[in-house]
Amino acid sequence: MPETEVLERIKDAEAEAEEIVAEAETEAEQIVAEAREEAEEIRATAREEADAAAEERLGAARAEIEAEREEILDAGEEEREALEATASERTDEVVDHVVDLFEEAVHAQT
Repeated sequence: MPETEVLERIKDAEAEAEEIVAEAETEAEQIVAEAREEAEEIRATAREEADAAAEERLGAARAEIEAEREEILDAGEEEREALEATASERTDEVVDHVVDLFEEAVHAQT
């Protein structure tokens, strides 16, 4: 085989090798870009799921707090009503006692 033909084959092989390397590098870059994109999608999905879970827990906590608040208000209302009833029952008794004290004070001065 003539020397020029050998050199030509070597040049062709080198050119083919460079082309294969260039294609491999391009493919590797594409794979990395796709992997980054997929990773970002996974992160975004995870963020959305975490936000949804946090919102759900927050809603449940708010509902629990509101229920507890209502129980406290109801208990307070019942206690207030009981105190009012007790005070109302004792009104005549207290008025009589105050009148007696007043009369005693008036009699004590005379």
